[in-house]
Amino acid sequence: MGHAYQAPAVQGIARPALFAMAAASGIAVANIYYNQPMLGIIESDFPHQPITGFIPTATQLGYAAGLLFLLPLGDIVHRRRLIIGQFLVLAVALAFAAIAPSAWALVAASLAVGATATVAQQIVPFAATLAAPEKRGATIGTVMAGVLSGILFSRTLSGFVGAHAGWRDMFWIGVPLAIIAAALMFFTLPSHKPASRMRYHTAIKSLAHLWKRESALRSAALMQAALFGSFTAFWTILALYLETPRFQLGADIAGLFGIVGAVGIFAAPLAGRIADGRGPHFAVLLGALLTLIAWVIFGMWASLVALVIGVIVLDFGVQSALVSNQHIVYALDPEARSRLNTIFMTAMFLGGAAGAALATAAWGYAGWNGVSVLGAVLAVVAVAIQISERRARTAVTTAQ
Repeated sequence: MGHAYQAPAVQGIARPALFAMAAASGIAVANIYYNQPMLGIIESDFPHQPITGFIPTATQLGYAAGLLFLLPLGDIVHRRRLIIGQFLVLAVALAFAAIAPSAWALVAASLAVGATATVAQQIVPFAATLAAPEKRGATIGTVMAGVLSGILFSRTLSGFVGAHAGWRDMFWIGVPLAIIAAALMFFTLPSHKPASRMRYHTAIKSLAHLWKRESALRSAALMQAALFGSFTAFWTILALYLETPRFQLGADIAGLFGIVGAVGIFAAPLAGRIADGRGPHFAVLLGALLTLIAWVIFGMWASLVALVIGVIVLDFGVQSALVSNQHIVYALDPEARSRLNTIFMTAMFLGGAAGAALATAAWGYAGWNGVSVLGAVLAVVAVAIQISERRARTAVTTAQ
């Protein structure tokens, strides 16, 4: 008595619990994208405060910090309590964002929102742990579909609410959503003992060892960081680009581009099949090349049609590379998957934060052409990393 019940993995997850985990993951990850379509509206509320342009960067940096310092907790503390607690703190952070009296206060709130939104990445490995072994892939796929749906509809929702009600109302809407997600987790998640007795500082220290030991992890992490930086550059500036005299469109239209990005949901299983048939490295290279092609379309063809075609290619490319890189990373050490995920996702979102910051600077310096060059350069970097990794693997194979 008194001990937490450990649900046997072989029992699997009841469908209502699985769908609740998928929904909660989507609600969590959506919070890091709300500000992107509304950036122009937020800037108009805080005139002559240049720091406003870095709100998306602050959110991405917060998410990266949460991945690095909070994600390892999933292996060493009671996951159910951790997930519920993070959702409640997320609700508080969203309320702070809604009442932010200055741009600096909103930047601080954005850091907190980003950090606590990493609860989505606590749910995914928990689902894998609870799943019956023969259904683990399908279980993870269901939860990831929730994550991708959250990314997709967040921009559409925030663009519409921002344009018709105001950006503060969007953050207020996020508060009850986070509380509902906490309630879903309270009523559906089983109690589960920590997977490891490792102390927190030991788990954190082991990240450096894994980084040094696994060259494939370094390549995958750096490549995905470059691709996600390219991806974030587009979404950070899109609303500002659509407000220019060329288009004269508002945040609601910027948000609708999220629906166009629905292709990302279909990219995941297709990339998995390509990875199974041709190997994950081929699928990763294909994703990087598609990202580069998207930026060529954006830069060479200035029209709404180009933006629609380009965003489909961009989302498909980045999501394909992400799924395939995860395929590579999770195969390295089954006993360290949570920490491998910490390293991989932290690098990816640091790349996203850098992409948002560089895109803001490029927009101010050279407009959309500058952003297009930046996005293309980051895609080229990703292609170069993958080609270098392929040559290194070929050299090792030849030497053997």
